[in-house]
This record gives sequence, structure tokens and C-alpha cells, in this order.
Amino acid sequence: MVTRDIDILKKTASMVSMTIATDNDPLAKLLEPNAPPPSERLKAVETLIEKGIPTSVRIDPIIPFLNDDFKNLIKTLSQLGVKHVTGSTYKTRPDNWRRISQALPEAAKKLRPLYFRKGEKMGGCVLLSHDLRLKLMKDMGRLAESHHIRFGTCRENLSFLNTAACDGSWLLQKKL
Repeated sequence: MVTRDIDILKKTASMVSMTIATDNDPLAKLLEPNAPPPSERLKAVETLIEKGIPTSVRIDPIIPFLNDDFKNLIKTLSQLGVKHVTGSTYKTRPDNWRRISQALPEAAKKLRPLYFRKGEKMGGCVLLSHDLRLKLMKDMGRLAESHHIRFGTCRENLSFLNTAACDGSWLLQKKL
């Protein structure tokens, strides 16, 4: 839908941030049953960049055993001209844990100890352990850097890994 507003976006100081959790359409359908598939989102990213709209991609949520191999996605984003990615891990809450457990029961069995035995409570959520979040975000940051993409992580208490503002706002350009 965002591509229909390209004319408006071109006239204002704007940038677009799009979430793409995985480049695997079938997995994405399980994770986000009512969202457009990643293949369509990647086409939208490509169109936005071709039209001169700065675009950041949020790779979120990263979930161990499901979408924690983001090499191909970052390579694709680089090829499309993305200059910024934000990474963030899955944070469990009762409602989303119930949905993950029902949609992906085998993965939930493996995830349960990572969150409910080794994880950290923060606010109303349970996060992966600090060490596992650090490893995942370091890996993503290094990969992004190797593709000349700036990196940021939000809501992980790991802002020291950021090479740019986690929200991609540095991409905003003033229009005359």
C-alpha cells in the first residue's frame, strides 16, 4: 500500500521503514497470517528505492530455529539498495506465545526453555537471554556491515551495537 503514496513521499521529508521478518513466504504466513508476504514487501522496497524514497527494513522478530539465519535476506536488501536495517528479537507475551505454540508446536518446544527457563523478564514480556540476544544482534550487525548497510537494534538494551539510529531516521532528507 505504501507504494501508492510515492508522489506524496517524494514531496516531503520522508522515509519508509518496512518490517520483513523473513524472506520465506510460507514461514511468514505462519508468523504473520494476515500480513502481505515478504516477496511483496521486497518488491515494495525495491520500488520505493527506485523512486528515491529512503527505505529502512526492520528484521523483526528474530526467532531462534525459525528465522535466525538472515544472510540471504540481508544480501537481497543490499542488492535492492537498502542502506539501513534494524534487528530485534521475539519478545513473548501470553497472547503471541499462544499463537506461536499453536502455529508452530515443534518450534515452540525448542523455544520454551530459551524463554521461560533462560530468558529475561522485561516489562510485560519475556526476552531471550542477554547473551543470545547479543549473539544474534552482533551477527546481524556484522552481516549488515559486510554489505555496507548501517545497523541498529531497538528494545534489546544493546544500543552499543548500533552504527546508526535504530529507527533509521538518519535516512530522512530535508526537502527544499
